[in-house]
Amino acid sequence: MKLQFDSNQDYQLQAIQSIVDLFEGQPLSKGDYEFSLAQAEGSLTFTEFGVGNKIVLHDDDLLANLKRIQERNGIIQSVKLEGKNFSVEMETGTGKTYVYLRSIYALNKKYGFKKFIIVVPSIAIREGVLKNLEITHEHFQMLYNKVPLSFFVYDSKNVSLLRGFATSNTIQVLVINIDSFAKDDNIINKNNDKLTGKRPIEFIQHTNPIVIVDEPQNMETPIRKKAIQSLNPCCTLRYSATHTELYNQVYRLGPVQAYDLGLVKQIEVDSVVTEQSYNQAFIKLESIKSLPTKVTAKISLDCNSDEGVKRKAINVKVGDNLHELSNHRKMYKDGYIVNEIDAIEKTLSFTSGIKLVVGNVMGDFQDEIMKVQIHKTVEEHFKKELKMRDKGIKVLSLFFIDKVKNYRTYEGGTAGKGKFADWFEQTFTEFSKKPEYKELLPYEVEKVHNGYFAQDKKGILKDSREGRSSEDDEHTYNLIMKDKERLLDVNEPLRFIFSHSALREGWDNPNVFQLCTLNETKSELKKRQEIGRGLRLSVAIDGNRVFDKNINRLTVVANESYEDFAKQLQTEIERETGDKFEGRIKKKEDKVAVRLKKGYQMDEAFKELWDRIKQKTTYRVQYKTDELIKESVKKIKEITEITAPKIIFQKTELQMVKEGIKGETRQVKAFVIDSLNFVIPDLVGYVRDKTHLTRGTIQRILKDSGRLGDALKNPQLFLDAVVKEINSVLAKLMVDGIKYQKIADEYYEMRLFEDDEIEQYLDSLYAVRKQEKTLYNYIAIDSMSEPEKKFAKDCEDNDDIEFFMKLPRGFYIDTPIGKYRPDWALVLKDEKRLYFVAETKSSTHYDEMRSHEWQKVKCGYKHFDEFEDITFKHVKDLKVIVK
Repeated sequence: MKLQFDSNQDYQLQAIQSIVDLFEGQPLSKGDYEFSLAQAEGSLTFTEFGVGNKIVLHDDDLLANLKRIQERNGIIQSVKLEGKNFSVEMETGTGKTYVYLRSIYALNKKYGFKKFIIVVPSIAIREGVLKNLEITHEHFQMLYNKVPLSFFVYDSKNVSLLRGFATSNTIQVLVINIDSFAKDDNIINKNNDKLTGKRPIEFIQHTNPIVIVDEPQNMETPIRKKAIQSLNPCCTLRYSATHTELYNQVYRLGPVQAYDLGLVKQIEVDSVVTEQSYNQAFIKLESIKSLPTKVTAKISLDCNSDEGVKRKAINVKVGDNLHELSNHRKMYKDGYIVNEIDAIEKTLSFTSGIKLVVGNVMGDFQDEIMKVQIHKTVEEHFKKELKMRDKGIKVLSLFFIDKVKNYRTYEGGTAGKGKFADWFEQTFTEFSKKPEYKELLPYEVEKVHNGYFAQDKKGILKDSREGRSSEDDEHTYNLIMKDKERLLDVNEPLRFIFSHSALREGWDNPNVFQLCTLNETKSELKKRQEIGRGLRLSVAIDGNRVFDKNINRLTVVANESYEDFAKQLQTEIERETGDKFEGRIKKKEDKVAVRLKKGYQMDEAFKELWDRIKQKTTYRVQYKTDELIKESVKKIKEITEITAPKIIFQKTELQMVKEGIKGETRQVKAFVIDSLNFVIPDLVGYVRDKTHLTRGTIQRILKDSGRLGDALKNPQLFLDAVVKEINSVLAKLMVDGIKYQKIADEYYEMRLFEDDEIEQYLDSLYAVRKQEKTLYNYIAIDSMSEPEKKFAKDCEDNDDIEFFMKLPRGFYIDTPIGKYRPDWALVLKDEKRLYFVAETKSSTHYDEMRSHEWQKVKCGYKHFDEFEDITFKHVKDLKVIVK
């Protein structure tokens, strides 16, 4: 299997362009044309150490660029520049690594920057970055004209590679773990005879690299901040979903926005909890608090009350008797006096010898709960496996566990199955024998599950450590990362993965559809970290992402109520991002089946309507070159003033003090350069490559615009503005001049409606009351769209509407700017039947719609002009159709 990448995801392109635009005004790359300055060296420096980056923009220019970008992206504008640190916030699963890797190519293409360092906090993330560099390399090479790029991971045993990093005149990407250079005694910070006595880090420092920090929230300590600055970056780009510090925020794609746009999986919760379980001595150790004069513990226990037994949380100290505190529950009569509370070990002991760790529960059928969790996970897996089989989508389930011994045991050096492995195999065997699932997964049970944990040198699995990664972890993460494509292969038996709950950022797989946490102690794993392992959109066998919301559903099998899970997740998101997340986590019980009515193919009104619109079309485009030139000239004349590059003068007074030489800035002044020595680029050739127009047309546009003089001030700024305006005019004229024609003997098949038989949540459905007027028992609508809900209800209630239907997802119209999918088709009763196709929008005014949305609607009008008896309408409500 080979993963495919979509180069046209709008939100990713916006994030990339935001970073590129930060440096607007920076001297340009020589890649597109030859460009030289008498007074400056451009975006590169050349020293005895090699080739480095150089930012010539003054901080005031960077701040002005930043403010423009923040205004464009709806971010509160910065008052001042907080150093050259810039933050990009992107929700887990939306392609953060793809964005910053592609930004490397984009920055090189426009400005010529060549030295980049990716700093990571852990082995897991390092291996993930390396894997992404490998699998995206061919994709980026195609996009960026095979520009030479080399990448490697820092190896303290081979520091001479850093010399090559510094001296190379091609794009260089170094991936390095923060712990490799955060201490003075790291090899990279020591003098090295193999490098003529220099410290290896000096080769990095002299390149003034652009430093990309992956998951910077893990590198906010003073020592780690200082370490990053020791690399001498010309700027630092910080990427995370959960920043703790947002320096100079450039772009934001938060969790709620990503969820609403369908860029990550929808989430549903399967809860496994006990009810009315008061027959044992229940105790849960919630927390321990250390005070100056005493130590207390918060526990939950069952107490007698006038209304019966109730579970309560109380604080206890040494000497407290649970029999008394529970209002004399017999279960706590013997041996339940608090004997010791240890705030260091986080334990509580009773006189009976029972000891609990924080998060421990006794008397709550814990094993039985975890058995049910495994059962529900396997059941959900088989259901999805059956659903996805014909779609070529591999289904994976991930179990988080806190103790390796529960999955695999070692006695006398021999490996055996832990209780989780036994329970899983029993459950899997049970489901694989059911008639509906027989032969669905025709593999030996031992081959469908495996555990990914750290191993010691004897090959024995052991619990991973929280926090910093060990060498043992490296074996684990290497295996996971290198097996990503294999895990996605439908012919690979492995479907169920057991891993340590310390597995956090750095590992995920797009086809994880079930997550189940099996912990005997309280899980410290945050809900955002937990669901983050399964949020990515799934991938089919051809390597392409699947965008169908009805497929992309992550089921979390939790040993807590849906309400508790949702509350904790919502609290985390609101605390970390400020976003409100209400209503976006679904109860699995709220999902219903959307079904076609029996014999729908024989419905006369449906058949007549479908026969009129089902034929496929193609299009050709005509526009007048003179009009293109006229409109382009008009737009280019309106471009804001193109300014020349500036030189910044700064006067600093040097002072001799005990500590050394200090400087104090006395004066700063900007000078516009009047005597720049440019080698004028091929202006026409550059615009031709970006617009695909003829040289003659471009020459007329540039000449008639009267703006050619701006090319002498700042050529790239001028050219990019020209290309933007021409392409805008071209898109409008293409749509205005589009002509559709029917394709002989090519039709959309009626089975498209059967593909829309799905399971969906009630808040995204309209419940049909008059089945005779439409096809389904429920109509799928955008849960955020009031016009769609109202339109469906009005169609059903209006006696003049004989029949109406939501058009299937597979029905679309090709346009020059992408596929257009109209919303509705309906039949109006009059003296004769009238047939309509309708597009519902909250606004029908061009100024209130995005330009490309309006252009697609215009294509809808042109398409249906070719169909007899069909009227296309762009409406807010039914009143426009039914007068």
